[in-house]
Amino acid sequence: MFSLITTAKLKQGENLIMKNQQVRELTKMAVTAALYVVLCYAFAFMSYGLIQFRIAEILIILPIYNKKYCIPVILGTFIANMLNGVHDMILGTLATVLVLFIIMLINNGVVKKIIIAPAAAIINGVIIGLMLYFIFEVPYALWFCMVSVSIGEFVVVLAGVLVFAGIEKTNPKLITMLDK
Repeated sequence: MFSLITTAKLKQGENLIMKNQQVRELTKMAVTAALYVVLCYAFAFMSYGLIQFRIAEILIILPIYNKKYCIPVILGTFIANMLNGVHDMILGTLATVLVLFIIMLINNGVVKKIIIAPAAAIINGVIIGLMLYFIFEVPYALWFCMVSVSIGEFVVVLAGVLVFAGIEKTNPKLITMLDK
């Protein structure tokens, strides 16, 4: 009888721990998506348009450390792009999905860090550049739209890679927290 009660209590404790871990994971994901949106809106003057240095794009580095961050980064992109309308919600999110898809195809973490800035620059430059030119009809040449978006994306993502590399060297415990 005593062993049945003990076993039942252990199961209850395990279920509670499991629920707490699920809540913790869901909270991390929600905070990540919200942080992307807040960074875009706080720096809206440079997050949208022809010349963009979207600080929130630093968060696309998170899936290099743990692929579970793909969903909140994609969701954050989608919500942040609501400010710019349906076209940006769809095409901007598509660009993020494609970048993250390429990164998830690569198994080597070092190669991911080398590839992410140029991949993000090229994909966003092409997709967002086309959107700016054809949908928003900015009064500049198509190549200029693509190049301007690419440069901003490359600079921000490269800065993110360098920031995360610095964190890995100075405080690796912060990076290992991303894996949990």
